[in-house]
Amino acid sequence: MKVLKFGGSSVANSENIQKVLAIVESASKKYKIAVVVSAFGKTTNNLLLGADEALKDINSSKEILENIKKLHLEVIEKLITKNKEEVINEVNTLFNTLTSVYEGIYLLQELSDKTLAKVSSFGERLSSYIIANAANELFNTTHKDSRDLVITNNDYLNAQVNFEATNANIASYFKENKHQVTVLGGFISSNPSKETTTLGRGGSDFTAAIYAAALDADELQIWTDVSGMYTANPRVVKQAYPISQISYEEAMELSHFGAKVLYPPTIQPALRKEIPILIKNTFEPEIFGTLICNDPENTNEVKGISHIEDISLITLEGGGMIGIPGFSKRLFETLSIAKINVVFITQASSEHSICVGVYENDSTKAKELLDETFNREIENKKIKPVIIENDLAIIAVVGESMKDYQGLSGQMFSALGRNNVNVRAIAQGSSEKNISAVINKYDAEKALNTLHEQFFEEKTKQLNLFVTGVGNVGEQFLAQIHQQNQFLKENLKLNIRVIGIANSRKMFFDNEGIDLENWKESLENGEPTTLERFHSRVKHSNHINSVFVDNTANQQVSEIYEKYLRSSISVVTCNKIACASNFDNYKNLKHLSRKYNASFLFETNVGAGLPIIDTLKNLINSGDRVNKIQAVLSGSLNFVFNNFNANTTFHDVVAAAQKEGYTEPDPKIDLSGVDVARKILILARESGYKMELEDIDKNAFLPEDSLKTDNNEDFYASLTKNEAHFQNIFKEANDKDCRLKYVAEFVDGKANVGLQHIPSDHPFYNLEGSDNIVLFFTDRYPENPLLIKGAGAGADVTASGIFADVIRIANQ
Repeated sequence: MKVLKFGGSSVANSENIQKVLAIVESASKKYKIAVVVSAFGKTTNNLLLGADEALKDINSSKEILENIKKLHLEVIEKLITKNKEEVINEVNTLFNTLTSVYEGIYLLQELSDKTLAKVSSFGERLSSYIIANAANELFNTTHKDSRDLVITNNDYLNAQVNFEATNANIASYFKENKHQVTVLGGFISSNPSKETTTLGRGGSDFTAAIYAAALDADELQIWTDVSGMYTANPRVVKQAYPISQISYEEAMELSHFGAKVLYPPTIQPALRKEIPILIKNTFEPEIFGTLICNDPENTNEVKGISHIEDISLITLEGGGMIGIPGFSKRLFETLSIAKINVVFITQASSEHSICVGVYENDSTKAKELLDETFNREIENKKIKPVIIENDLAIIAVVGESMKDYQGLSGQMFSALGRNNVNVRAIAQGSSEKNISAVINKYDAEKALNTLHEQFFEEKTKQLNLFVTGVGNVGEQFLAQIHQQNQFLKENLKLNIRVIGIANSRKMFFDNEGIDLENWKESLENGEPTTLERFHSRVKHSNHINSVFVDNTANQQVSEIYEKYLRSSISVVTCNKIACASNFDNYKNLKHLSRKYNASFLFETNVGAGLPIIDTLKNLINSGDRVNKIQAVLSGSLNFVFNNFNANTTFHDVVAAAQKEGYTEPDPKIDLSGVDVARKILILARESGYKMELEDIDKNAFLPEDSLKTDNNEDFYASLTKNEAHFQNIFKEANDKDCRLKYVAEFVDGKANVGLQHIPSDHPFYNLEGSDNIVLFFTDRYPENPLLIKGAGAGADVTASGIFADVIRIANQ
């Protein structure tokens, strides 16, 4: 004997019911089958809505009822042929009765629990009757009203089952029943007075378990619209997958903590008789699903992660509680009498405070009752008035073998901490099957994804990028991510998604990841952007492993880094302004990075894609000390002076450098030496020295009128005007058989930048194109410096440096 239960989505319409009938027919060839069905999709909700409406407007309630009736008649029309008229007459009779009940509600202006139970029972009474008749046209089937078999107490809406009477009824009926398939309505029952009662919302699962236990069934199958119990809610965690096998206790923990695929009381009857429960997908019956049994084969320590939202935390605290017995008893007794369910409990070992979690809609009532219960202690200042915190969620990590796995709770809370998820309270039973934490409801989705990645996706890490600046560098950066994504997944187990992009006009977000083949079209159709609005959207997205990427040279963008870091969002930037701003701001950003566990990486601030800052950090971290730095740090200036000679004009060479993407959008930043000064300042600071930009001597080679221009057109005009000046600079160096290089130096805590004549025996002499070179003289490299050399400008190499920083974050 097998018991098969089909939920509301499985019997939502005639097409779905045909799938159900095919499943039942296949199973009935080997076993006798009891089929328990829910009401047609959303019928119960609509029946209750009609009852509420009947209190106000009987015509409106009848309209709702007419729509429900229309659905049921459509199913009959499509599935039943042999005794269609008889079935329609019976269904019409049931709807006439319902209409009379609604009219009674309207006339009496009363909607009692007894009436609600009667109204809500019609969904299963209708569905089981219609499905039984449809099935009987295909195979040997009968229908039985569960109210005749399942006996309960007088609690109409959440009835307690009298198992002795119920089991006897079920055993007796099925002993006499010779049909291969019996269709029964779930959820519905009756009290000893034959009045209709119900088993609570979700009670159809429970009904099926009651039949399975009473009949000592070989298996209980729960057919729904998902392929089993998942490692997490698949609507929230896209990487979640079905659990192949799970124990009764683990399934019970997960179902209590929001795994809605299974109604929590369902497990107990099956557990008592050790009846396996198989959860399967009506729409993908070939998939195995999840088997709930005594000895599951799956050996993973953590079986699943679940959560409950809309939780309030009630805290009772005060010095007057210490050493005084009875506080806990009075607290729980007060809540119990008021039928307020407690879903979470934790108490400090000092007995100074006790916290309980309740559903948010009970919190106001709970506070009023507890303040009254402890009124004397509150007035005498022995304890504080009851504290209520709303907008919370409980997240639970579940697994029967967790007690044997060292450090698991540490992994859980470390992962949450890395993603700035604040834990308000913690509870763990001595069995260690469940570790629960109360968190802000706003963080629930991020917490679920964080923990799922920690315990189920260790081989693949996901980074979520928010990119501002999609010009030359930004475009190359997005192209490189698109090109390398598959490689990163396969070889580094890294999945990089770009969630948001922005330029100065528009911004666009896609929480599933932007299509990097068509991002330009998406951005063009995006919404107007501001830095604050972009930051707000990034923060509100609340993704795990979030990274803000700044591909601009904009000061206003650099000034918002602090907000990202305070939200535990990492920052990767090629924008030098922040790290070259006043020293206190630079130190603050580094401090915030450490405090909020958010990376702040800026390798491309010096040398584009060259590993200059990373190498310097390794020197300092290993105990070396920098004494001197000599460097050519401007790829644009190196390109300019490598190509400028007596046969060219300075104007044309600078224009060529900008066209190649070597200069900043404003080339005066490069040629004035400001860009190089910022770079040597950053290197000095990373070497451990306190220095400001004003402390650096800048030996300008540009004429005064060029420095005073305020737009590119005037700047280029000034270059043409002063061509003789630039030719003289070239001639002076050429006469000495030297080359012109714009050099940055840091020696004994002092720095300068300026144009120098480089002789042929100097390491800088043969520096070609737009290459950079840095010489580090340290305690370990006093005479022969550590040398780093390579391409130091260009959108592609800068983008690759940003990309490398992003990958560094993934590897941390």
